[in-house]
Amino acid sequence: MKAEVVSYHESIKKMYEKVSKETTNVFDRFKEQEKIRCPFCTKGLSCQLCSMGPCRISEKVPYGACGIDAAGMVIRRFVHLNMLGTEAYTYHAIEAAKTLKATAEGKTIFEIKDEEKLGNFAKLLGIDGKDIKEIAIKVADFVISDLSSVGKSKLVEILAPEKRKEVWKKLGISPEGIFSELLTVGTSSMTNVDSNYVSLAKKSISMSITTCLAAQFALETTQDVLFGTPMPHESYADLGILDPEYVNIAVDGHEPFIAFALIKLAEREEIQRMAKDAGAKGLRIIGFIETGQEVIQRTKSPVFVGIAGNWICQEYALATGAIDVFAADMNCALPSLPEYQKYGVKIIPVSRLVRFRGIDEGLDYEPEKAEEIAKRLIEIAIENFKQRDKSKAVKIDKKQKIVVGFSTEAIEKLVGVDNLLEAIKKGDVKGIAALVSCTTLKNGPQDWNSVTIAKELIKRDILVLSMGCGNAAMQVAGLTSLEAIELAGEKLKVICKALNIPPVLSFGTCTDVGRASYFLRIVAEKLGVDISDLPVVATAPEYMEQKATIDAVFAIAYGLITHVSPIPPITGSEKAVKLLTEDIEKLTGGKVLIEEDPVKAAEKLEQVILEKRKRLGI
Repeated sequence: MKAEVVSYHESIKKMYEKVSKETTNVFDRFKEQEKIRCPFCTKGLSCQLCSMGPCRISEKVPYGACGIDAAGMVIRRFVHLNMLGTEAYTYHAIEAAKTLKATAEGKTIFEIKDEEKLGNFAKLLGIDGKDIKEIAIKVADFVISDLSSVGKSKLVEILAPEKRKEVWKKLGISPEGIFSELLTVGTSSMTNVDSNYVSLAKKSISMSITTCLAAQFALETTQDVLFGTPMPHESYADLGILDPEYVNIAVDGHEPFIAFALIKLAEREEIQRMAKDAGAKGLRIIGFIETGQEVIQRTKSPVFVGIAGNWICQEYALATGAIDVFAADMNCALPSLPEYQKYGVKIIPVSRLVRFRGIDEGLDYEPEKAEEIAKRLIEIAIENFKQRDKSKAVKIDKKQKIVVGFSTEAIEKLVGVDNLLEAIKKGDVKGIAALVSCTTLKNGPQDWNSVTIAKELIKRDILVLSMGCGNAAMQVAGLTSLEAIELAGEKLKVICKALNIPPVLSFGTCTDVGRASYFLRIVAEKLGVDISDLPVVATAPEYMEQKATIDAVFAIAYGLITHVSPIPPITGSEKAVKLLTEDIEKLTGGKVLIEEDPVKAAEKLEQVILEKRKRLGI
C-alpha cells in the first residue's frame, strides 16, 4: 500500500511512512495476504471441522465428504463464528456484574457513582432492598443468574418491545439465557448435527437477541452505575494527544475496569509528584479502542487526555515512542505488539484472556485487585519513562476536539425524545442511522468507508448514532465535532445548531447496541409502532470480526435494514444470500443490505428511510 491510500487519517499516513521502513505493520501484512487469498474461504465454501476435511464445495463437487451442501456449510460457519462475539460480550457482562457486587461489598477501589441509574435498573428488574449496597448486590446476582440460565431470559422478557416479542414467538426464536443459547448453537454447528441452513440461521438469531438485550444492556447499565452515565462533554482524538514529555499509560481493549482504576490513582497528587520527580511533566492515561470509548464517554478527568483511535492505529501510535505502558485487556490487541517494544513501550496484559508471543504472564484483572494492578502499572510506567529515549519520539501535531457522551439519558436531557420525534415528523431529521462498525482494510483504506458513508448520510439530513471502532473513525475525522454541522444537510444543520450538537452523535462502543436498542424501544412505543416501522437503519461499513456479525444479526432480528461491508463470506450459496438479503425481511422486517460503494450504500439507506416515512404517513 502507498502511504496516501493506507488510511483516511493524515496522522496514520505519516506514521506509516516511518513504520513501513522499520518493522512489520498491519498495512503491509494485509497487502501480502491479499496475494494468497483462498477463493473458497472468501465465499464461505471451506470446512475444517472434522478429520475428513478440509472440504471445499464447487459446482463440480457440490457436497462435503459428510454430505453437507453449500448453504449448510456457509451458514454453519457463519453461525459458529458468531458464538465468539456472544461469548466475548457475555464475559464482559459477567465481569461487570462481579465488579458491581465486589464494589457494593467494599472490596474495590470503585464506588457506586450513579445511584439513580441503579435504582431505575433494580425497579425494572423487580428488585428492592434496604440500602443501595443491598440493591447493587441483588442486581449483580440477577444479571449473573440470568446470563447463566438454561430457562427463558428474564432480561429479554423485561427489555424487549412487546411487538418484537410477538414476532419472535411466532418464528420460534424467543431466546433462552445466554448459557443455554451458546450450548445450543455450539452443539448444533458441530459436524453432522444441524445441517439445515434455515434452522442454523434461526438459532443464531435467537442467540443474538439475548446477546444484545441481556448481556450488552446489562453490562453498559452496570458500568453506568459504577462509572457514571455518559453525558455530553468535550474531549480530544487522534495521535496528537500523545506528548512524549509525560508518562503515558495506554488503555486498550473492551473492559474499562483497570482504566478507571488508573484514572482514580493518576488524579492523586502524590502520583503526579512521582511522575514529575522522574523528570516528566506529569502522568496521563491514553484511550485506545473500546476501552478508550468506555472511558471517554463518561469522564472529563484532567489525567485522561482522549482517544488515539481504533485498533488499526495501535502499531503506529506505539511507534511514536511516546507511550510507556500499553495495558491490554480483552479483545483487539494485535499479536504483533511485542515487536513494538523496540520503541520503548512495555506491553502488559491486564486480562487472563490476553497473552502475546514472548509475554506469558500479565497483571490479570480481578475486581478486588484493581487498585493493586493500577499501582503496579504506574510504577512500571514511571520507571520506563526514565529509560525511554524522549529525543527519538515522534510528536504528531494534529488532534481533534470532539463532543462525546450521547447516551439515551443524554439525548433525553439535551434533545428530548419528543422533540426528536417532532423533528422527524416534520422532516427536519429525515431518519436515524445507527453506525455500528469496526475498521478493516478489506474494502479500502482504514476508516475510508465509515467516514464517507457518515458524511453522505448527514448530508441527506439523516442523524447518525455512532458506536464501536467506527466511532473512533468519526471522532478522528472530526464528524463528532460541532464544526461538522457545516457538513450536514440544510434541515439537519438547523437542528444541530439549535441544540448545539454534532450531526454524528458519539454513542459509545459496539456494546452500546444494547443501549441503542432500548432507545429505539422508547421511540417506537411513543409512536405506537413496531421497531421495523421506524425510519431507522443500521450500517456496518467496515465490519471486521465476530462481535460485529452478532450485532448485525440482532439488528435484523430487531427489524432493521442493515447495511454491511465488506461482502460477508456467504456468497458461495445463493440460498444463503437470498435468506439473509431477501427472505428474512418477510419474517422479522429486517435484512442484510450489501453494497460496497459507500455513496451508493447511503443512497439505498436513504431510500429505505423514505419508504418507512411514507408508510408512517410522515
